[in-house]
Amino acid sequence: MPRPSVRDRLLAAGLETLRTQGFNGCGVQDITDAAGVPKGSFYNHFDSKEALGAAVVDQYMRVGEERLAPLHDTSLTPLRRLRTYFAAQVDMLVETKFECGCLLANFAAELADHSPLIRERVAASFAEWARRIEDVLREAQAAGEVAADVSPDMLATFLLSAWEGAVLRARVEKARAPLDGFLWLAFDRALSQGAPGCTR
Repeated sequence: MPRPSVRDRLLAAGLETLRTQGFNGCGVQDITDAAGVPKGSFYNHFDSKEALGAAVVDQYMRVGEERLAPLHDTSLTPLRRLRTYFAAQVDMLVETKFECGCLLANFAAELADHSPLIRERVAASFAEWARRIEDVLREAQAAGEVAADVSPDMLATFLLSAWEGAVLRARVEKARAPLDGFLWLAFDRALSQGAPGCTR
């Protein structure tokens, strides 16, 4: 395995540091220390901490790509794939004791009013995430698992917003009840209503 480049080390360290400490809770020095590189080398790769933050959003989506695997598991029905995907995210949050949460939501809350660059990158990432969910919901509607009276893009946006709200509540309460409530309401009640034959 080739050694990671300095840029890759900064991205990895930046992702971890910004996710755990927040954008305003750390400085460039914290990130370069975590990466094990001289502070001066930071500016050879990024113009500012904001530029790194925008790149970290992209890195977060790339790293999270493998977590989307359940959405592509055609051995499961579409709705079951969605539930399996979100249930895996619940397990991960429980394992990490509800710390850190979602980088996109963290950045949205902390930086949406202060960094147009990062806000735009976060918005694009949310849109891509919703599109992945939308694709599966469209399959679920075609299979008769989900009622077709609401557009899949609207359902995907609602589902993602409800999920992020549940994650926030779980972090505040340090309990999984909001996440379990999300799974039950989304998949046993809301999405499956009016769609006979739904596999739960």
